[in-house]
Amino acid sequence: MTKAEKQNNSYINREISWLQFNARVLQEASDDTVPLIERLRFLGIFSNNLDEFFKVRYATVKRIVEAGKGGKNELGGIKAKELLEIITQIVIEQQSESLGVLNTIKSKLEEENIYIIDETQIDNAQHNFIKKYFVQKVSPALVTIILNDLVRIPNLKDTGAYLAVRMVMVDGSKQFALLEIPKSINRFVELPKEDDKSFIILIDDLLRHCLGDIFNIFDYKSISAHMIKISRDAELDFESDLSKSFIEKISDSVKHRQVGEPVRFVYDKTIDTDTLKYLMTKMGIDDTDSIIPGGRYHNRRDYMGFPSLGRTDLLYEKIEPLPIKGLSFESSIFEAIAAKEYLLYAPYHTFSYVVKFLREAALDPKVKTIKITIYRLAEISHVASSLINAAINGKTVTVSIELRARFDEQANINYAQQMKDEGVNLIFGVQGLKVHSKMCVIEREENNKLKRYGFISTGNFNESTAKIYTDHTLFTSDQSVLKDVNKIFNFFEANYKIFRYKHLITSPHHTQKSVFKLIDNEIEKVKTGKTGRIRLKMNSISSYVMIDKLYEASRAGVKIQMIVRGICCLIPGVDGMSENIEVISIVDKFLEHSRLYIFGDGDECKVYISSADWMTRNIDNRVEVSCPIRNKTIKQEIIDTYQLCWNDNVKARILNTSDENEYRVNDNPKVRSQIAIYDYYLNKLQN
Repeated sequence: MTKAEKQNNSYINREISWLQFNARVLQEASDDTVPLIERLRFLGIFSNNLDEFFKVRYATVKRIVEAGKGGKNELGGIKAKELLEIITQIVIEQQSESLGVLNTIKSKLEEENIYIIDETQIDNAQHNFIKKYFVQKVSPALVTIILNDLVRIPNLKDTGAYLAVRMVMVDGSKQFALLEIPKSINRFVELPKEDDKSFIILIDDLLRHCLGDIFNIFDYKSISAHMIKISRDAELDFESDLSKSFIEKISDSVKHRQVGEPVRFVYDKTIDTDTLKYLMTKMGIDDTDSIIPGGRYHNRRDYMGFPSLGRTDLLYEKIEPLPIKGLSFESSIFEAIAAKEYLLYAPYHTFSYVVKFLREAALDPKVKTIKITIYRLAEISHVASSLINAAINGKTVTVSIELRARFDEQANINYAQQMKDEGVNLIFGVQGLKVHSKMCVIEREENNKLKRYGFISTGNFNESTAKIYTDHTLFTSDQSVLKDVNKIFNFFEANYKIFRYKHLITSPHHTQKSVFKLIDNEIEKVKTGKTGRIRLKMNSISSYVMIDKLYEASRAGVKIQMIVRGICCLIPGVDGMSENIEVISIVDKFLEHSRLYIFGDGDECKVYISSADWMTRNIDNRVEVSCPIRNKTIKQEIIDTYQLCWNDNVKARILNTSDENEYRVNDNPKVRSQIAIYDYYLNKLQN
C-alpha cells in the first residue's frame, strides 16, 4: 500500500508519518558513513521510539476501535481498525529491516575485532568467567516465574524483556517458565579480551548458557528459551479521590501504567508453536492485539547503551561545547545580560550558562524571587539543586513543574517532593493543560526598584539532553518581554483569567490567531506585488487547521520552507494546494529539537523561538510560549543557522508523497548542517 493510499487528498496520517520518521532513524543505523558503534545506538533509538509509539499512539487508536468509533476524521481519512492493520504491516516490515541492519553491523564489528557472541560460541575461559559473573551479579537479581500451576500469568512489566522457557520432562510432560531479564544489570557483558579481540555477550545468552543452573531441580530431557516482550497502554488514568494530593494521584497512575492494557506482543519467531499458544492463552492475548514476530533479541533499545570498548574510532568525534562570546564564568551573568541579550544554541554552546544563571541568582543578595517552568529534568539535576539552594538562601522560588511529562513523571515527582521539602513553592500546571513552555524570570533589587532578568527556551532545562538536543535559549533583561513572562506565572495562579500579552505569543489562547495574522501579512505582501516568505523549523506539524492556513498561503504565492524532524501531516508540492511549500527533515548526530518561526525578509523580518510545535495539543491543550527576537545580531544569527540547515545535502531528507525518505542530493558543495553550525559559531568566537 502506497502512502497515497494511506491518506486522504490533503493530509498524511499522523501515525504513518511518525513511522516514516522512525524509518529515517533506521536509515542512520544503515548508513555506512556513521561510525559503527553509533549505528548500533541508532538502532537502539529506533527500537525505543517504537516502544513509545505503541504505548501512546497505537494505544490511542486501539481505544478508538474498542469504543466502537471509526475515528476517520481524527485519523486523516483512515478508519481506526484499518489503521491498526496498516501500522502492524509497516512495523513488521521495519522490524525485519532492522534485524538485517543489526546483522550487517555485527559482521562489520567482527572486521574490527569486536565479537558479539551467543551461548553456543563460549570457550572454556569465557565459561568460567560467565559462571562466576552469573553467581555474583545475575542470580541475585533474577526473577523466575514457574507457570504451569498458575491460572493466569502475573502482569508482565511494560516493555520488560522475558525469556519464555520450555522444558520437556523425562515423563514427556512440559513445564513452562519465564525469566525476567534484570534491568539492574547492563544488558551487554564485556568478556575478558583475547589478544586484540573484544567479546560481548548479551545477558539473554548468558542466561541461556546458565539454564541448567537455574532449573537444576527439574528432571527434564530438553530445555529451550525464547524471548518475548509486551508493551502496555501508557495513558495515565486519574482517580477522583479528593483526599489525595496531585502528586499522589500522578504517582498512583504511573504505577498503574505497569498493568495497563497490552497493545503489542512481540515474540521470537523461532519459538515453539505450543509455547506461543500456551503463553497467549495464559496472558489473554488474542488476534485483536498487535502480535509481531521478531528476532532472537527484543528490547533492542538497550543498544543505546552499547559499550564504547575504548574504540573512539568507532564513535562520533566529540565536539567541545563552545563558550558564548561576551559571557564569562568568572564575572556576573546579570551584569552581562543587563548590557545586551545573548543566545545560547545547545549543544554547540555549553548549557552551563543556564546553571550559572540560576546559581548566581541563588547566591545574589539582590535577587528576591525566581520563577521557572520545568518539564523534564536530568537524572541528577543541577537546575533543581540551584533552585533548592535559592530557597534555602531565603529567595521566594516558584516552580511550575509538569508532573505529566510522559515517561518522566516519576523523576519529576521525586524532584517535586525534594523541592517542596526545602520550601520551594510548587505549581502543578493548569487543569486540563500541560505546561510545556520553557522560561524563567527573576526579580533583582537595583536602586530600590525591582528589575527582571530571565531566559526563554525552545528546550527543557535538562543538562543531559542539552548535550544531544539542538535548542535555543535567549537570555534577556528586556523588561517588556519579561513582564509578559511574569503574567504567564500569574495565569498559573489564576487560570480563570485570560491575560493579554504585548510581545509573547502564548497557547492555549493566542497562538493560532497570532500565527494566522503573521501568515496573512505574508499573503498581503504577495497581493501587493511583493515577495511573501515563511521559514519554519519544528519537530512536528499535525494540526489540520495550521496546515490548511499554510495551504492557503501557498495558493496565494507565499514561498514556504519547512524543516520538520518528525511527524509531518502536510503534503508539500501538490499543484493547486501546496506547490509553494518545500519540506525537509534532518536526522543526524544531534536531535533537532528547536522550534523557529521566520516571517518575511530584510529589516521587516519577524523571528520567533518557540516551545510549540504545530500540533493540536500544542496549540489548544498546552501552555506554550513563542518569543520574538528583536536584537538584530541575534535575529541574523538565527537566520544564518536556519539557512545552514536548509542547505544541508548530507543528512537532509526530502519529505513528499513517497515513502522513500530520499536524501537531498544536488551539485552544491556538501553541507552537513550540524557540523557547519558548529564551525559557524567557532568562527564567530575567533573573530
